[in-house]
Amino acid sequence: MSEIPGDGAARDASVVVARDESGLVALLSAAFPRHGGEYLFLPGGRQENGETLVECARRELEEEAGITAARWRPLGTYAITLDTTARVHLYEARVLSAGPQRLTPTEQDFKLSWWPMADAIEAAVEGRFLLPAGPLALLLADRTG
Repeated sequence: MSEIPGDGAARDASVVVARDESGLVALLSAAFPRHGGEYLFLPGGRQENGETLVECARRELEEEAGITAARWRPLGTYAITLDTTARVHLYEARVLSAGPQRLTPTEQDFKLSWWPMADAIEAAVEGRFLLPAGPLALLLADRTG
């Protein structure tokens, strides 16, 4: 993920629930020593210069998980925190094709696995996600179907 030079203005982010034809969800995991362990998360990241939000979602899904998708559905948009105008845009991706991950140097330990939706939501209930956008996106995708 590259940084945008400039005035430090807040950048929006996209997070993706990628579901295959059997309903399995692509989850990533990595160690976050600063936060005390290994956590699960969904593909996603900050918007780059000149990129639309769905382009950001597509790029992050392909880079972090090696997945492209033919069908996209917005799940909602939420503030990241009350202290910034940045928002997180949640998407569901379907009709998937898998390829190699294209991880940046800071993402080299990202591991991809496929989970049943119910198990992914249970992992969220157990606190196995560090960031809140992933569990919210999973719940919204599961609820709206």
